[in-house]
Amino acid sequence: MPAAIVVALAAAAASGLTLYSGFGLGTLLMPVFALFFPVETAVASTAVVHAANNAFKAAAVGRLADRAVVLRFGVPALCAAYAGASALGHLSRFEELAGYTLGPLRASITPVKLTVGMLMAFFAVFELAPAFRRLRFDKKYLPLGGLLSGFFGGLSGHQGALRSAFLVKVGIGAEAFVGSNALIGLLVDGVRIAAYTGLPVSEQAQIAIGEEQWPLVGSGIAGAVCGVIAAKKYLHKVTSAAVQSLVGAMLLLIAALLAAGIL
Repeated sequence: MPAAIVVALAAAAASGLTLYSGFGLGTLLMPVFALFFPVETAVASTAVVHAANNAFKAAAVGRLADRAVVLRFGVPALCAAYAGASALGHLSRFEELAGYTLGPLRASITPVKLTVGMLMAFFAVFELAPAFRRLRFDKKYLPLGGLLSGFFGGLSGHQGALRSAFLVKVGIGAEAFVGSNALIGLLVDGVRIAAYTGLPVSEQAQIAIGEEQWPLVGSGIAGAVCGVIAAKKYLHKVTSAAVQSLVGAMLLLIAALLAAGIL
């Protein structure tokens, strides 16, 4: 099967799934790009598709957002995201805690990955355990949730997972959850990009994608857009309970891979 079709199908499936969960596109798509590109090019390519997908998703479902939630959660998240992104340069100097290989894969466990993975696993318990499923956070804690998700998002790029874990517990409907998540994600991504421009990572990302590789990136963007369009058709049928289960399952999966140093 041609590489462009593989990437487009993977992007469509991932973006459709993550429209409901609010996170996970980059985690699911990067390994697919890594089949055809060097790892650093795969990371840069995934970032381009992720940004384009967030912009389109916000345009498609942003009108469904709960404006009070976006303001009370999003503004603190923006400030904290910049702080987290700025801290990334300092924490990158810490040595890994452990490393190992799984076939051709080199896994590295770092303090940041382990901390974020444990935090995500903690939130996953609240999504999946029957005793906690009806637990709700008062909306007065929205600023605190924004600070936590924004900071860790700027630090490790996993802001969507923590944001989804919190927003699913504040008692808003499935459509408002999806719309608010999309809009806040786009805003936070903008701050992260602005902060990263002061880090060496941004310059490396700019030169990592060559002219011959852009067509495959374009296929990923097209697939992601199609995935959002397809998933949006069924948004009215998605229940809050279904979103809660999906968020919990994806949190556990990504938390395990992150803490194990695989992501």
